[in-house]
Amino acid sequence: MSTDNISMAHEMNAGITGRMSQFDHEQVVFCQDKATGLKSIIAIHDTTLGPAVGGTRMWAYASEADALTDVLRLSRGMTYKSALAGLNIGGGKAVIIGDARTQKNEALLRRFGKFVDTLGGQYITAEDVGMSTRDMEYIKMSTDHVVGLPDYMDGGGDPSPVTAYGVYMAMKAAVKHQTGSESLAGKKVVVQGIGHVGEYLVQHLIKENALVTVADIYEDRVREVVNKYGVKACNTNDVYTQDMDIYSPCALGATINDDTLKLLKCAIICGAANNQLADETVHGIEVMKKGILYAPDYLVNAGGIINCYWEIIGYSQEAALSQSELIYNTMEKCLIKSDAEKIPTYLAANKMAEERIAAIANINKKF
Repeated sequence: MSTDNISMAHEMNAGITGRMSQFDHEQVVFCQDKATGLKSIIAIHDTTLGPAVGGTRMWAYASEADALTDVLRLSRGMTYKSALAGLNIGGGKAVIIGDARTQKNEALLRRFGKFVDTLGGQYITAEDVGMSTRDMEYIKMSTDHVVGLPDYMDGGGDPSPVTAYGVYMAMKAAVKHQTGSESLAGKKVVVQGIGHVGEYLVQHLIKENALVTVADIYEDRVREVVNKYGVKACNTNDVYTQDMDIYSPCALGATINDDTLKLLKCAIICGAANNQLADETVHGIEVMKKGILYAPDYLVNAGGIINCYWEIIGYSQEAALSQSELIYNTMEKCLIKSDAEKIPTYLAANKMAEERIAAIANINKKF
């Protein structure tokens, strides 16, 4: 290797380790396999409470740098999500770089499973954007460190219903905090992203007579949901200018940013997407200044990881739904803390999670 190449490699490694230290990640693994075309990154953020658990996302990222940013943010969010939900697991995440609709296949998934297996249980994977329970079956062929399996394999199946239920509970708690009533009847809700979770959320909303509008990058999904539930639809470019009480982002993250905050006129932001704030230290404060109640995403969407946790310890959907219902109470505590300390809701949630992790870490040091 030439001197220039060695220097470049050192600079790259310094950049990656520097980004890991920003949020105190424990481990980042880069995986590639020429035969299957697999390019993947696995990030383990924190294992204080237990093995890192988090889904695998398959997405056609514009660059590997974007993929790294996503997996680092997502894995940190999983640590906080599990801590707030009272689970005895840590946070991790994986991304596979590629188009799930055209590039995903059995060989690629089984090869990815082998990489997961090399971590010896420090990371347990599950489904996320672009993945399904069927995909988890393929991964299971290469490793036991996977959840989100179908019920006929003694798994919890699709976690989306439990995730959506938790979002619904958080939304009701947020509305109650603002209005004194938890009812969503007559509330104008825009659901951005109608994949599995988004559609289940729509079901809860229309049962409570909310006025629902949906948007998605896939027009066929929009038509399907509109015809099935009788809701309205809007173009993805027009989401942020809608007349709405609640904006519910249920697709990818970073939709709350400098540009969208100039347009949003909602009272509440509460959705299933991860990392909704493009920069939490900037936009978490901006939403507060605008008088918008932001329901922290990893608190809101914890139903999925709760479902996975019950699969690890002995699956019961009834137990998973029951624990997801407690998201309502956690949301209330977060909003009360935010008000009492006059801090953004994301920071209140962060503090709650960090307090639990620190307490358990202190116990671990004593034994």
